[in-house]
Amino acid sequence: MRERARAEAATGTGSAALPAGPVTEPASVVVERRVEWTDTDAAGHYHHSTVVRWVEAAEAVLLHRLGLSHLFGSTPRVHFEADYRARLWFGDAVRTELKVTKVGTASLHYAFTVRGAQGGEAATGRMIIAHSAAHATGSTPWPEDVRELLGAAGPQQPELLTTAQASGGTPCASQS
Repeated sequence: MRERARAEAATGTGSAALPAGPVTEPASVVVERRVEWTDTDAAGHYHHSTVVRWVEAAEAVLLHRLGLSHLFGSTPRVHFEADYRARLWFGDAVRTELKVTKVGTASLHYAFTVRGAQGGEAATGRMIIAHSAAHATGSTPWPEDVRELLGAAGPQQPELLTTAQASGGTPCASQS
């Protein structure tokens, strides 16, 4: 699987983005999103569910980049914790940095940092998921090729918001 992913990355035919040489760093990705009205209250306090959503979006991007999209949504989250460090405001861009910290026999440990508009830490935390086969009654070991890929794929291409302004259209009332 790893060799196929390398070949796809080299030819641009697949979604995996593995570098050509050997990598010994765990998989990671940076994903940028915008703070929506429903993400915060008027004082800039954001909700736990918002952080979970941003982290899960980063996980989906990471697994897609590694050719493991089928794992997203089929692996239960068995632990999620977050420390909130700074306020976020509607319209701010936030960057979620997600990194694999440990690939266990049947678990996968992530650490994350959410950075606000000024680049400072807005939230930090960790998430643990468990691998479970479709008809298993408990966790099952990760396949060896998946363990290898998650543990050594290194940083993936970030997914950032585009900052180019759209041409034409009518500006909203706050911009006029």
